[in-house]
Amino acid sequence: MNQYILALDQGTTSSRAIIFDSNGQIVALAQKEFKQYYPKSGWVEHDAQEIWSSQLSVAAEAVAKAGLKSSSIAAIGITNQRETAIVWDRATGRPIHPAIVWQDRRTAQYCDELKARGHEPTIRAKTGLLIDAYFSASKINWILNNVEGARNMAEKGQLAFGTVDSWLVWNLTGGEKHITDVTNASRTMLYNINTLAWDQELLELFGVPESMLPEVKSSSEVFGETAANILAARIPIAGIAGDQQAALFGQLCTKVGMVKNTYGTGCFMLMNIGSKPVLSSNNLVTTVAWQLGGKVSYALEGSIFIAGAIVQWLRDGLGIIRNSSDVEDLASKVENTDGVYLVPAFAGLGAPHWDPYARGTIVGLTRGSTAAHIARAALEGIAFQTVDILRAMEADAGAGIKELRVDGGATANKLLLQFQADILQANVVRPQITETTAIGAAYLAGLAVGLWAHLDDIQSQWQVDRTFTPDHSYDVSTAMNNWHNAVEAAKNFKQL
Repeated sequence: MNQYILALDQGTTSSRAIIFDSNGQIVALAQKEFKQYYPKSGWVEHDAQEIWSSQLSVAAEAVAKAGLKSSSIAAIGITNQRETAIVWDRATGRPIHPAIVWQDRRTAQYCDELKARGHEPTIRAKTGLLIDAYFSASKINWILNNVEGARNMAEKGQLAFGTVDSWLVWNLTGGEKHITDVTNASRTMLYNINTLAWDQELLELFGVPESMLPEVKSSSEVFGETAANILAARIPIAGIAGDQQAALFGQLCTKVGMVKNTYGTGCFMLMNIGSKPVLSSNNLVTTVAWQLGGKVSYALEGSIFIAGAIVQWLRDGLGIIRNSSDVEDLASKVENTDGVYLVPAFAGLGAPHWDPYARGTIVGLTRGSTAAHIARAALEGIAFQTVDILRAMEADAGAGIKELRVDGGATANKLLLQFQADILQANVVRPQITETTAIGAAYLAGLAVGLWAHLDDIQSQWQVDRTFTPDHSYDVSTAMNNWHNAVEAAKNFKQL
């Protein structure tokens, strides 16, 4: 039995490939950033061909770094940036428009019109989602209406739509497989999470022909094999999950009530809610967590659009740090923000506000404010947004949480995680392996091909690196009230 899994982790700013052994340990890692395109204010695009080429190159690089032959890989697991919409010509395999990224806000007005026409209750009941430009459906609609000839081609069955997982599988299999998994399907706003099928009423509402859509599979099964000319061996593709669901699985939050938060470009918190899709009363979304062995698990999710990206802005926009990793040292030069609050609503506000028109705001500035105060306020802004979502989750679940499992690049920042524990008044737990998105995809693939026989085989692989315990003397109430005042300022500013 081959003892390695190749996880393809296709993210918003880079493509990564990680090889794991049967003990869940990283054997090799390769990463390549790709270009971001901002053609208009609020628009974000990717070159889908570059996504594919970068992902293929890091896969080959990781295999080479590990000193393995492709034939030594038992299976491939895929995890991906979600909601990003790609439409391509089935005959040529070429996209007809750049990928419209999940952060893109071009369809916000169209979504407002759908709300005004009273469609939100139906969409909410069927998909678990709120009407928002974040999700894929309005992006597909835009492409069909704005690319010359696209709608005619779609109606003739000549076009294929996919989230990034579908695009990668199509290319990995040489165009043989057009599939997605339940987790990614549940992010399109076209998939009924109760019936586990594409919904005809929603397809008609958004004007999307069903012929465009991929076949929906479980998260853990053999979907197909790589084409012979791709990785020098025909490797089973056996696990697929959207990045945040993969992270929930990688954190082994397999019991009801367990919560994880991923600190990446954005922040994404998920709570396992079990086998029934309970709708949120607090502006969170309900999503499919995974489908494993015929059983579907669901999660509540809160999405923060800007988290780690605020640190990139401090580096590239303000120029107050040279490297992203410098932010902790700068923020540590002051004991507190001295009343400065930074709301990073650069792409609007996600859960629980869902305000696409809010804009980034810094309040509380005085002549004594320094770059260090702003850096610290930026980190605290990430943590404050997380608290807002967790409190909404606790209200929906009717119970408090005892710990928050965390992962993602920003978890290397000890100041952030300590403040997160203080403001949550709960333990924040960082695992030894923080590549939880990739390992979640690896676990799903490995379970499908028998590298691990049962969930019990991987439970022991999750190990704690550090637990951040809260300072119970911290004045949470005052800090949260000030934060909410700052959020209102971000929401109230309307550009003329």
